[in-house]
Amino acid sequence: MDEVVVQLKALALTEALPLLLKVVGALFIWFIGRTVIAGFRKVLDMALQRRQLDATLIRYVGSLFTGTLTLMLIVGILGLMGVETTSFAALIAAAGIAIGAAWSGLLANFAAGVFLLVLRPFRVGEEIEAGGVVGIVQEIGLFVTTMDTSDNVRISVGNNQMFSDNIINYSHHPYRKMTVKVPLVHGVDVRVLQHALVERMATVKGVQEKPVPQVEIAEFTLQGPVLAVCIFCKPTEYNDTQANVGDAIAEILQAVGYTVPALAVLAAPPSVAKAG
Repeated sequence: MDEVVVQLKALALTEALPLLLKVVGALFIWFIGRTVIAGFRKVLDMALQRRQLDATLIRYVGSLFTGTLTLMLIVGILGLMGVETTSFAALIAAAGIAIGAAWSGLLANFAAGVFLLVLRPFRVGEEIEAGGVVGIVQEIGLFVTTMDTSDNVRISVGNNQMFSDNIINYSHHPYRKMTVKVPLVHGVDVRVLQHALVERMATVKGVQEKPVPQVEIAEFTLQGPVLAVCIFCKPTEYNDTQANVGDAIAEILQAVGYTVPALAVLAAPPSVAKAG
């Protein structure tokens, strides 16, 4: 019996005590490592906030940074305790490759979302055209961007599809140019119409004073000249201003007694409004 006790004491001194010391050391390193990682995380968040990056991007970059360092800390602690980490690291790498292959589409949207948040080709509240959709941006997510169209329909477009397509930002500049073409027939006093339209455009609601409205001869057709009425307005008031300009042009044409002959109506298209 005494020999068994002596053997147990020897085993405890040779095996249990070193293992206990390793566990205590691992716990100590874990808490110290987590404290250091938390400190680095705060410094990283402060640096990203100082650069005025999006809160969503800051949160996800911080989480990715913390997760990576925590995983490295765990592998280091396991190595300190004598656990073979080579196979463990290979397993993590294999799992990462498998997850990346299975989620290739999501990862592509994730990467595109990060670029959209960093490069900032558009912001929330701006009207854009991208991914085959025209609308006002409501949210820039890490996987999809949500937009509301002019007919009040909410559409979510994958960031990868949006980032790989041309992005047209209608709200980037403080004003937007609008060109309305007015087809005329031969024999009309073009100068009188130009002068009347310029004076009327200055009083249309939504039309900016500067740059000043312009009325020019855009082209000549077999039926007659085509006037181009060019005005500038705020991007958020584009649709309302377009309607106001159309009404004002019809009013001026009626005031000067201009009537379109039947031949001209059949041959010439109606007034077309489009962005300059």
